[in-house]
Amino acid sequence: QVQLVDSGGGLVQAGGSLRLSCAASGRAYVMAWFRQAPGKDHEFVAGISWSGSSTYGADSVKGRFTISRDNAKNTVYLQMNSLKPEDTAVYYCAARRRTTIVVVSTDYDYWGQGTQVTVSS
Repeated sequence: QVQLVDSGGGLVQAGGSLRLSCAASGRAYVMAWFRQAPGKDHEFVAGISWSGSSTYGADSVKGRFTISRDNAKNTVYLQMNSLKPEDTAVYYCAARRRTTIVVVSTDYDYWGQGTQVTVSS
């Protein structure tokens, strides 16, 4: 079992930055961030391999968001820059015991509780 605790959300003005963190209690080969806006399904944001050597980001956030991980701390981060109002959502950390980064939420085994990100215009 892997337990995830995500944090770091908040209220920020458009163009601002936030850094989300996800602390894992066990080994997870692939970690990812999803987000869910009101009335919408989970949307893949970014994923990262266990070593951190491979990352993949959604087109909507490329150039603005960066995913990274510190395996010594068993923690994954999402640095969000140049935030836009459309980035407003609950952001969830997710993990899977596989080596392939995928974008489908149902392919992930473990989930954090979610942290709210609100971007004002």
